[in-house]
Amino acid sequence: MIKVTLIGTGTVSTHLKEVFTKTDSVEVIQIIPSRGDALSKALKMSPRHDKGEHKIEQSDIYIIAVSDDAIKSVSEQLNKSNVLMVHTSGSVSIDALPSAVRKGVFYPLQTFSKGRKVDFKTIPICIEAEKKGDLELLLKLAESISESVYEISSEQRKSLHLAAVFVNNFTNHIYQIGNEICKENDVPFDILKPLIMETLQKLDTLSPLDAQTGPAKRSDQQTIQRHLEQLKNKTHKEVYQILTKSIKETYAEKL
Repeated sequence: MIKVTLIGTGTVSTHLKEVFTKTDSVEVIQIIPSRGDALSKALKMSPRHDKGEHKIEQSDIYIIAVSDDAIKSVSEQLNKSNVLMVHTSGSVSIDALPSAVRKGVFYPLQTFSKGRKVDFKTIPICIEAEKKGDLELLLKLAESISESVYEISSEQRKSLHLAAVFVNNFTNHIYQIGNEICKENDVPFDILKPLIMETLQKLDTLSPLDAQTGPAKRSDQQTIQRHLEQLKNKTHKEVYQILTKSIKETYAEKL
């Protein structure tokens, strides 16, 4: 049985708690809040060392599931040496953790939202550790909840996170712009959902490069100009122009 302590009570921590609880090989023995002085208070309420230092329950793995900017400060507050401490960030280096601990990363590559269930079996888990034994333990933990586990270095993970921002966060924002355009013209956004699904499903058989369609790829200047005239929001117009420019440059040699 792998004993886990979760630090943080946000969306990622909540999802991890739920999936670990359903696993026979993992026991979540403690969940500690991290916002404000909640972590300090939790440490003070825990049993003390003989020397008077505060401690938390003994675990095999301490998972820091907090915002990227808070990882360093939160991990330093724990004040525990020679324990396996990992964070769940895609963009933060393993070196952000204190030097006294055995460092690691446990990064579920997925978008998490409150109240929306996800199937962890399909979620890629990216792991990293400085020591072989710790890597093996993280592998065991990851495989207890996912069928897709990768050993990824900090540099690889930062690049992967950057790519994920493009394909998820930016793409979702593009959906929001499309939704606004639909609302402004009394058209239901649902009409676009089959198009969105087909765009995604094409990637099962085609590369993104081969799947691209549209006026920018075809260099349909009249259509592009009409779209720009239709857009009243200055920022939306700039987004359209930047994406159009990028697509044109990508396919310039093929036109």
